[in-house]
Amino acid sequence: MLSYLLERLLQSLLVLLAISLIGFVVFRYVGDPVLNMVGQNTSVQEIEILREDLGLNASVPVQFWRYLGKVLHGQLGLSYRHARPVATLLAERFPATMELALVSTLFALGLAIPLGVYTAIRPHHWLSQVFLGVSLAGVSLPTFLIGILLILAFSVTLPWLPSFGRGDVLRLGWWSTGLLTLDGWRHLVMPAVTLGLFNLTLVMRLVRSEMLEVLRTDYIKFARARGLGRRAIYFGHALRNTLIPVVTVAGLQLGGVLAFSIITEQVFQWPGMGLLFIQAVGFADLPVMSGYLLLVGVIFVTINLTVDLLYLVIDPRLRVALILR
Repeated sequence: MLSYLLERLLQSLLVLLAISLIGFVVFRYVGDPVLNMVGQNTSVQEIEILREDLGLNASVPVQFWRYLGKVLHGQLGLSYRHARPVATLLAERFPATMELALVSTLFALGLAIPLGVYTAIRPHHWLSQVFLGVSLAGVSLPTFLIGILLILAFSVTLPWLPSFGRGDVLRLGWWSTGLLTLDGWRHLVMPAVTLGLFNLTLVMRLVRSEMLEVLRTDYIKFARARGLGRRAIYFGHALRNTLIPVVTVAGLQLGGVLAFSIITEQVFQWPGMGLLFIQAVGFADLPVMSGYLLLVGVIFVTINLTVDLLYLVIDPRLRVALILR
């Protein structure tokens, strides 16, 4: 087990190094941040001095080596736009994005698993057909359109929910949360539904297909022949063996929600890391973009490692295979 964990950690470090290098190189083509930092009357000499002070005149390998050295010392650089440490900016925005991601994921999984089981158990029932039709629409509609339609329905036509912002939040040390205030929940509902709807439909259809496959296996037939009840067969045996692909997809989708909530945060002006990244792209704020990408890579790598360890908990065959390896 220890050797397996060390092997996965080494692989994770190599992945993070590759992500940092690719992002660092690609972001150099977004634009020239110096031109966004100076006025129209700034001379060429002053522009060159500023570029030299920022270290942008050095070659890309030299810049990346300097950046890597800062990262190893726990520094992500200073934001060109805010003139503040990137780590501080990300730490301030991280609670909002994490809160949105967790609520949307719990919303998706809380509905997707029972709906997937129901549509697998009763595949020809009219209600199952309705669920499948709605899920197809949820997969097909783009996120920004879902957000706009929700705003039109519940903020314009029926002014029940606010259309932007995070609402009232409480600070618990450095962490801020809107989950402890009614206004925070009112602001959270539409962004969470918008972000979680695609995952809901995806996981629901995955659970359904995996459940149908498991219900055809011999050990389910033997369980029925032994006289086990439907609840024990469906939830004690069938559902348990559908969880491995579901855990994989759910883990990756959580990482995707954290990383790619950019559109939802832009539509609802949610003050998270995604909105910060969009603003950084418009300003060519290279340290913020690089720091955001590195943080996203850390999140994905951590989730993948956690999912791999959950495999060992769910499926005892994998534990035996790992011991015998």
